[in-house]
Amino acid sequence: MDYRLLEAFRAVIDAGSVTQAAGALGLTQPAVSAQIARLEAEVGFSLFERSGNRVRPTTEALVFREEVERTLAKINDLSRVAEQIRTGEMGALTIVSHPMAGVTLLPPVVAAFGKARPETRVELSVRNSDMVRSLFPSRTYDIGIAEASVDPAGLTLTRYRMACRAILPKGHALAAHEVLTPALLSGVPFVSMSRQWAAHHLVEKVFAAADAHLNIVATSELFAAICMMVAHGLGVSIVDAASAAQFEGLGLEVRPFAPAVLYEVAVFHSADRVPSAIARNFLDLLDAHMGTFLSPVEQP
Repeated sequence: MDYRLLEAFRAVIDAGSVTQAAGALGLTQPAVSAQIARLEAEVGFSLFERSGNRVRPTTEALVFREEVERTLAKINDLSRVAEQIRTGEMGALTIVSHPMAGVTLLPPVVAAFGKARPETRVELSVRNSDMVRSLFPSRTYDIGIAEASVDPAGLTLTRYRMACRAILPKGHALAAHEVLTPALLSGVPFVSMSRQWAAHHLVEKVFAAADAHLNIVATSELFAAICMMVAHGLGVSIVDAASAAQFEGLGLEVRPFAPAVLYEVAVFHSADRVPSAIARNFLDLLDAHMGTFLSPVEQP
């Protein structure tokens, strides 16, 4: 049934006149009369009794109107929902991330995104980088975030690079230095990323180049855990800028580190599938958030 016939029916009941209903709908009187005739043919009963220029709904029409109102309300709701989906205001978004981004980078972005779009649902999963990459052929996830060493085949990928920061417990003697170096941290108890993460090897490389002793006393797979161990006085460390900024207020001294240790992350989605409007909106928000401490280094 053409919903425009239902709109014409409602307009005629509300106006009590085909001519006035036509004016409200922006149609001619014959056009509205034809629509009412079509609707009567479809439903199989008379809708109006004519009396001069006025019309009066039949008993059947009054019963029918209740259903028409519900139906048109549902159509209006569908139009609103379709518009929200089209503009990225409604829908579902699935993200899988390696721990660094999942714990530090993404939570404030997901929170801001969700508050601005209460009709959306975001699911965030945290896996190691290799697993993040392996999940994408399944099309289960909209967006992936991992260490930048991921194989880019079949992905549309943006790489971000940040200069890492040295972190110390509050009141540590080395906090007197404006910039920390491998020589200054040589032999100092150091809390390191686990060897399976790229950050460990980046730090190990700059210490070796400076002939400095990397005195590892503890390791973790999470920058967040490292920050908390340092805040509790276990040692010093070098972490990404986002983690340093997030945990600085919990008992850390944060200083630049030289030479630069550049940690990269990759944000990607499947190349053979156009991101939804909601995914594009999230990627824009994430890009703006990363801009506070990151710079894009590659965006094929």
